[in-house]
Amino acid sequence: MEWIYLCFVIFLFLLAISDLWVGVSNDAVNFLNSAVGAKAAKFRTAIIVAALGVFCGATMSNGMMDIARHGIFQPEHFAFSELMYIFLAVMVTDIILLDAFNSLGMPTSTTVSMVFELLGASFAFALLKMNSGEGALGFSDYLNTSKALSVIVGIFLSVAIAFTFGVVVQWITRSIFTFRYSKNLKWKIGLFGGIAVTCIVYFMLLKGIKTMSFMNADIKHWIADNTWIILGGCMAFFTILMQILHACKVNVFKVVVLIGTFALATAFAGNDLVNFIGVPLTGLESFMDWKNAGAGEPSTHMMGVLNGEARTPFVFLFAAGVIMVVSLATSKKAHNVTKTEINLAKQDEGEEMFGSSRVARSIVRWATSTANLMIKYTPESVRTWIDKRFDNSAIEIEEGASYDLLRASVNLVLASLLIALGTSLKLPLSTTYVTFMVAMGTSLADRAWSRESAVYRVTGVLSVIGGWFMTAGIAFAAAFIIAMIMHFGGIVAAVVIVLVGLGVMIHSNVRYKMKNDEESGDKAFRAIINSEDKENTWELLRGYVAANERNVLDDISFHYDNITEGLMTENVKMLRKSYYELKDDKEKMKNLRRKQTVCMRRVDQEIALTKNAWFFASFNELEQLYYTIRRICEPAYEHVDNNFTPLPAKYINDFRPQKEALKDCIAEFRVISSIGEYERLRDLEPRLGVLQHEFSEQRKELMHDIQAKQVNINTAYLYLNVLQESESMVITLSRLTRSSRKFQLG
Repeated sequence: MEWIYLCFVIFLFLLAISDLWVGVSNDAVNFLNSAVGAKAAKFRTAIIVAALGVFCGATMSNGMMDIARHGIFQPEHFAFSELMYIFLAVMVTDIILLDAFNSLGMPTSTTVSMVFELLGASFAFALLKMNSGEGALGFSDYLNTSKALSVIVGIFLSVAIAFTFGVVVQWITRSIFTFRYSKNLKWKIGLFGGIAVTCIVYFMLLKGIKTMSFMNADIKHWIADNTWIILGGCMAFFTILMQILHACKVNVFKVVVLIGTFALATAFAGNDLVNFIGVPLTGLESFMDWKNAGAGEPSTHMMGVLNGEARTPFVFLFAAGVIMVVSLATSKKAHNVTKTEINLAKQDEGEEMFGSSRVARSIVRWATSTANLMIKYTPESVRTWIDKRFDNSAIEIEEGASYDLLRASVNLVLASLLIALGTSLKLPLSTTYVTFMVAMGTSLADRAWSRESAVYRVTGVLSVIGGWFMTAGIAFAAAFIIAMIMHFGGIVAAVVIVLVGLGVMIHSNVRYKMKNDEESGDKAFRAIINSEDKENTWELLRGYVAANERNVLDDISFHYDNITEGLMTENVKMLRKSYYELKDDKEKMKNLRRKQTVCMRRVDQEIALTKNAWFFASFNELEQLYYTIRRICEPAYEHVDNNFTPLPAKYINDFRPQKEALKDCIAEFRVISSIGEYERLRDLEPRLGVLQHEFSEQRKELMHDIQAKQVNINTAYLYLNVLQESESMVITLSRLTRSSRKFQLG
């Protein structure tokens, strides 16, 4: 029996390694976004600074694991075997849940996930124990529900406070410095840098280093008694230092951003380490206590020992720090989660990660109306002054950055200050929620949410916030179910669930890698956005547009073949597949148009004026092909799905050669485009003209059959729709050959 539970402990530590990996991947968003989004330093440098912070925070943490030991449940009322099942359920749920959020690029809170997993699993066993009639204990005797309530309250507080302060502080800061802030530094920069670094120091004193191993009671009391003296000294010292650095041509904003990155990374590792290794360490202590007691019946050995405090051996902290640093440096999912917040906060237009939603549209409509009302009653002189201060036509931004260094500095300083103040006031503000919502608030204040992008940004923010609440619900439910399965299935079920959990995570990572490889093809878009050479930008855009044309035509040809074959062979699965994929493609087409339009704005103005008409004409034709395919698919799918009368063999035999001829024309277009010999598109036009005539003749013949009542009317009308839309595809493809040739060659 002893070796089985030893294996469980080993499993817990293996799962902890995975949890550390996926957890850091998700929480990297907290401290990396500002440095990465503003290009305060090379990505490698930002990673190194963050890694140093993470390692310092991890190794100097005192390892107090109160939440995992007795913060959620009352251990004296649980047996050793029950707690081991609880811990296994928590770890399996955690790695799967966090990995899922990482794969989706959605930031969430590791604290929320752990708290509700512990609550869900311990709730399951509390329910079982109460149902079995063990004593007269209730839920309040088994569980600490106030902790879960504080987490929920923390979400609401973090969202409201961080977003509001983000808007207000960034608006004031931008009003002072403007987007051309280099002209407004002089003596302001020293004061700004002094305030910023002092706020970060305040954050470190209250949040970042309070759990460090060297922080004994005497040091804590001394800091508490002399906080304002420390801050005053820091303010004076750093103000002078930053002014000197500015005089030495050092970019103070970059210094502030990197210091803030280090501080947040240190605080994250020092305070959130419990979320990753607290459970396995508690499991190890539980096992040692049971073993020292004689390794008796595990179902009767109660775990009151966990009510005491414990310190983690340094070797565990060091190992955790190493794993966290390696994960931060190598995890692609960390980069993906970071990309989500940067995308939602970026200053310019471009690829939007989220679509539109009804709630977002309503919010934007209300906000626009409110803003218009405020503008109406604002004096003209005030409006002029504000517009001048927020004129971003000459924004000072690093190459390839999503926003400027001023905003990045405000993000880090304000997040640090709010978290520190929340800690001092005993408000349960989440690091994840505060950093994210501050970034959203500052981007709104900077007018980054234009009329064209506001709906997508609001949808994204609502999706992330919704994900936070989903984290709590899913974590609770999943841990509850897994704990129940382990209880009734015993050791065998526990082993199977652990292996399944690891298998799911491995499979998820394989799928993510495949998806990431597919998306890497959009490097051309980023190359165009980052290009400063107008001539090079035009050449990149030509290739980008041509590649997108070929991809869309590939999809069109594939779906056209699938739909028509599915109709002729009554294969409802083929039709259903195309039906749902075409629905998804609608958003892809809209996003592609936005991206290509943004790219077009970056080419030389003279070229743009010459090519704009053919550029938009080409994309309009592609969109028309897409809508034509949908008009064929929807009635065909409905017809076959309802098991209506199939197409007569005569029509199938007549149609199939023309269908193949149309596919051949599309394939020929792709070949010509891929080799860049666009003059050859002229040779395609006569073939398309012949094909159009053939479809027209087939349509006339069918009309004759309909008039003569020689065919089922529903089937006839369906086939007539296929012929008409196929003819429309030929006409559209003919126009596309001309507009594409004109765009590429002139």
